[in-house]
Amino acid sequence: MNTRNRLLVGLFAAASLFSTPGVAQDYKPVDIQPISPSFFTPNRHAGKTYLITGGARGIGAASAIRLAREGANVVILDVLSKEGNETVALIRSEGGKADFVKGDVRRSADLDAAVALAVKNYGELNGALNAAGIMAAIPPDAKFDYQKQKRLMPSPIADADDEYFNTLMEVNSTGIFKSMRSELHAILKQGKGGSIVNICSIAGLTGLAGNSAYVASKHACNGLTRNGAIDYAPYGIRVNSVNMAATHTAMTDMATEYVMAAAKENTAPKTVNMGRVKTLSLLGYADSQKRQSTVWEQAAVICFLLSDEASNLTGTLMATDGGWTAY
Repeated sequence: MNTRNRLLVGLFAAASLFSTPGVAQDYKPVDIQPISPSFFTPNRHAGKTYLITGGARGIGAASAIRLAREGANVVILDVLSKEGNETVALIRSEGGKADFVKGDVRRSADLDAAVALAVKNYGELNGALNAAGIMAAIPPDAKFDYQKQKRLMPSPIADADDEYFNTLMEVNSTGIFKSMRSELHAILKQGKGGSIVNICSIAGLTGLAGNSAYVASKHACNGLTRNGAIDYAPYGIRVNSVNMAATHTAMTDMATEYVMAAAKENTAPKTVNMGRVKTLSLLGYADSQKRQSTVWEQAAVICFLLSDEASNLTGTLMATDGGWTAY
């Protein structure tokens, strides 16, 4: 061991002496229980109308369901017709008001149509959740096939395919821009203010190994969030983002499949995988089951940010990440 490494080992050993005394020996670990999917705040969004892009499933769907339970009218725009209509049917079965529009956030005409439907059916648009996003350049309902799709999967810069990079930027950054533009046109015209929440990611706050396009596109998402907050504060419009670590959705299921398939194929002895440096959030590491966050935990924060309770919050890049960016 060289002198530098001896010093580092000594520093880490010394640091351990200053850890909280007695925690490991005297106290029983406790798992934090996720919020119940059935929990909501009655009437918090009564009479409000929201557009939710990417609301067919995952965090977008959970947010749409909870917003409807809290009294909101919701219009869902998504490329997934089956799941989108199922989410709308669930909301309506509970007595809520919801509509589905098949559309792609890369097309301004689709977004304008969804906004127009919200105004036509419910009188006005009070805000939006921009939840549409991808981690790989494949359709969200595509069956995973590593050999056929690997060039479209998460990649470091030197290995990244143009189609992978361009598609993620089109959906995750340009899609956010086009969504906000359509939403803001209606909200500004009404002159009553409003609230927009963008789903970004820890990849919009830090680097994330092997995810060059995802990181670039999500940083753009947070940049648009901050600029929207600056430009539209005088008009009573708040713009914030939520930035989660691993959350149990179809996207993270696909990512897990990809990592496992790539690990089997890559047998080179000198390969360095920087993704192994950090794999869990603080709460994920502390949990006995190493669980991911739930869509309902994310929806809880989103519904708060959209509500009048968050009246002093704008330009906030909220780390709903279980402590991932805390260390």
